[in-house]
Amino acid sequence: MIHIPISEKNPGNNSGAKIEISNQKPFVVLGGMNVLESLSLAEEVCGHFVEVTNELGIPYIFKASFDKANRSSIHSFRGPGLDKGLEWLASIKKKYGVPVVTDVHEPSQAKDVAKVCDILQLPAFLARQTDLVVALAQTGKPIQIKKPQFLAPKEMAHTVTKLAEAGNKQAILCERGTCFGYNNLVVDTLGLDIMKNMGHPVTFDVTHALQQPGARADSAGGRAEQIQALALSAMAQGLAGLFIEAHPNPKAAKCDGPCALPLGKLKDLLAQLSQLDKLVKTFPKLNTV
Repeated sequence: MIHIPISEKNPGNNSGAKIEISNQKPFVVLGGMNVLESLSLAEEVCGHFVEVTNELGIPYIFKASFDKANRSSIHSFRGPGLDKGLEWLASIKKKYGVPVVTDVHEPSQAKDVAKVCDILQLPAFLARQTDLVVALAQTGKPIQIKKPQFLAPKEMAHTVTKLAEAGNKQAILCERGTCFGYNNLVVDTLGLDIMKNMGHPVTFDVTHALQQPGARADSAGGRAEQIQALALSAMAQGLAGLFIEAHPNPKAAKCDGPCALPLGKLKDLLAQLSQLDKLVKTFPKLNTV
């Protein structure tokens, strides 16, 4: 189980003094926007997430990236960069009293990001980079490991072991789809169970799993119309959390708009997922062999 302290400024986030991230506990939403476009937009998105999750009683952690280094085109929008991005994330954290998570791309960024963020994210395509894994581990913060599209679920054990050997056992494993060719990603829901059996919290990144890499001339496409279907199928496995990105106007989003949930649909989706999560976690695990 991972414990994340929360601010007294947002008592609606959780009834206690911390958020508990565990496959056996009520699910946590790690949500926000793909990349920081502006402080005002980040505040709009975070504010709506806070309102909805407080109303539904779902623990919430704000997510946004300060840099999206893995882009289809050199001309693609990447974000405000490390310094400005951390300034905005710190502002969001202070204003709304929520924990924050963001991804780290280089070992040199880890210490600075850890000063602001409560969870550090290891990007999928970088999950085997030993120097980066060690730098993240040494911050002492919980690390969300995005499963690389080129690894089988059981191979996540190698990164978890590497993180532990560097002194950090606070791993969160995140499924985000597997490359299958033809501009598509396929989600193997059996992989979620495999990763749960490793003894760490498992989350599901529904919006990135709907990407269609290279589907457009200079950027990835997406299947936002299937967010509900995919989220329900994954959350039926009884997970620790859902990773989801939303935007008030996905067509105008500067990154991964085709995958983003329209912000106004957030409450309806999370209400359904909350009901499913509560039901699934009442089921005993069966021995079927």
